[in-house]
Amino acid sequence: MDFQTVILRKEVHIATIIMNRPDRLNAINSRLVEELITALDNVAKDDEIRVVILTGAGRAFCAGGDITKEGEVQLVSGVKGEGWRQAVRHGVQVIVQNLLNLDKPTIAMVNGAAVGGGCDFALACDLRIGSENAQFMVGFTRIGLTPGTGGTWLMPRVIGLARAAEFLFTGDPIKAEEAERIGLLNRLVPAQDLEKETKALASKIARNAPIALRLSKLQLYKGLQMDLGTASEVAAACETIAGSSEDYAEGVKAFLEKREATFTGR
Repeated sequence: MDFQTVILRKEVHIATIIMNRPDRLNAINSRLVEELITALDNVAKDDEIRVVILTGAGRAFCAGGDITKEGEVQLVSGVKGEGWRQAVRHGVQVIVQNLLNLDKPTIAMVNGAAVGGGCDFALACDLRIGSENAQFMVGFTRIGLTPGTGGTWLMPRVIGLARAAEFLFTGDPIKAEEAERIGLLNRLVPAQDLEKETKALASKIARNAPIALRLSKLQLYKGLQMDLGTASEVAAACETIAGSSEDYAEGVKAFLEKREATFTGR
C-alpha cells in the first residue's frame, strides 16, 4: 500500500509507525484508519519485528477524530444509527483491538497531545513514554459523545477505576507530570531525548527471546480475564512451549558462558 497518512519504518527488530498528518495534529480520518490497520497487519506478519513503536509526526501524538468544518467527526460524518455503529466497529475499534492483540510488545511514544481516540491508541499500547509536551484527554462528554474506541475498558486497567471515572466524566486533560505519577506514563523524559529513550527501551526489549516475549504478553492480557487456577494452567503451557525452544537452550548457554544471547525466534 502506498501510505499517505502513515510512515512505517523498520530497523533491527523494531518497527516504528508514525501517524503523519501533522497539519491536522494527526487527527483521525478514514484514510488514517485504513493505513494504520494495514501497517499493523504488516508488522504482525513480519517475523523479524519484535517491538513496535507508535507515535505521531509534528507536535501531537493524535488529536482524536478529525472535526469537519460542518462540526461533525469526519469518520462518522453524514451517518446515523447502524451506519455510525458500523463505522466505529470496523474502523477505529479495529486499531485498538489490533494493538492489544499484536503478539509483540508495543510502545506509545507520546510526543504531544493524545486526545479521544488518540488517547485510546496510546492506552492500547503496552508501554507509554512521554515528554513534558505529552497530554492526555478523552473529552467525549464535552461534545456530547461517549468513548467509542475502547477507552472505558482500557483506562480502569491502566490508572484504576476511580481515576478513570474522573478522567471520563470531567473530560479534563492530564498533563505529563500527573500522567507519570498515576502510571499513565511509564516514563517521562525531556522532549529532546524522547526518541532516543524510546528506542533504547525498544532495543532492550528486542534483545530478548521473541517466543518468550509473545507468550509473556499473552499471559499478561489473558490473565486479566482468568482466575488464578486457569492462569496457572496457561502459564505452565506457555513455559513448556518456551522451554522446548532453541532460544531457551541458547539463553541458558549464554548465561553460563557470561555473554549476551543471540535469539532467533525458534
